[in-house]
Amino acid sequence: MKQFFLLLFNLLLVLAAGAQSKQIKLWKDVLCMKSQPAKMYIYPAPKDNNTGVAVVVFPGGSYSHTMGIATEGFGVAEWLNSQGINAFVVKYRTGNRGYHHPAMIQDAQYAIHYVREHAKDYGINPDKVGTMGFSAGGHLATMCGAFYKENYLQALGIKDNISLKPDFVVPIYPVVSMRDGIAHERSRRNLLTNHYTPEDQAKFSMELSIPRDMPPVFLATAKDDPVVKYENSVELDRSLRKSDIPHKFVLYETGGHGYGLDEKIAPEASKWKYEFIKWLKEIKIL
Repeated sequence: MKQFFLLLFNLLLVLAAGAQSKQIKLWKDVLCMKSQPAKMYIYPAPKDNNTGVAVVVFPGGSYSHTMGIATEGFGVAEWLNSQGINAFVVKYRTGNRGYHHPAMIQDAQYAIHYVREHAKDYGINPDKVGTMGFSAGGHLATMCGAFYKENYLQALGIKDNISLKPDFVVPIYPVVSMRDGIAHERSRRNLLTNHYTPEDQAKFSMELSIPRDMPPVFLATAKDDPVVKYENSVELDRSLRKSDIPHKFVLYETGGHGYGLDEKIAPEASKWKYEFIKWLKEIKIL
């Protein structure tokens, strides 16, 4: 019975991905990684409305799973397409299959690598490639900006000059901190296991790891989030301001968690998407 529901769930994911998307095994071209299960769903922007901008999207799931991929991945990708933006939805490796750090950041960095390597194929400007993530995926999107100098691909034999630095970062109701009292403990456990050091805890608290050359950040959350304390975003905003990083922080009163773009679930907080597009224009990406 369990296997039946797993097959049904996977079928629904494929249907939700839509006819316009292309699914690939992320590591198919890397000899030592071919067996790894990470996947990427490619949503090219319409040819008559391609801005050249690309967004690598990381759904949430507490670093345990990516079951929110339909709303925080495929639905987001289709909306980005409607704005002329190319989208690449990453089903990265997670804790429910026994993966922990650095699997997630490896998947994320290679997704950025793939987009830039194939930029001409999709009509993408390689200088306009950003990361977007939801919940734990927001933590991953932020890590991409904060840790781009730590090349997790070199040890896998990928040694070229393709930049791993996103041009902008978009964490939405994100996990940010690994510190006691504010951390989303399930995300911390799946990312770092229960055997992390104080140094690990500090390093992967994004509010403590923002570099001076962090890409511009668009950050949004709601005060009534019952899953990830909104103070995570407040701390990240404070850190970005302290480091003079160009960014926009939108804090809504209501919205909860896991709403993605859904205006029925979160009439107020789902409007982040309109603020995001305005912000892309302000920073000259669109």
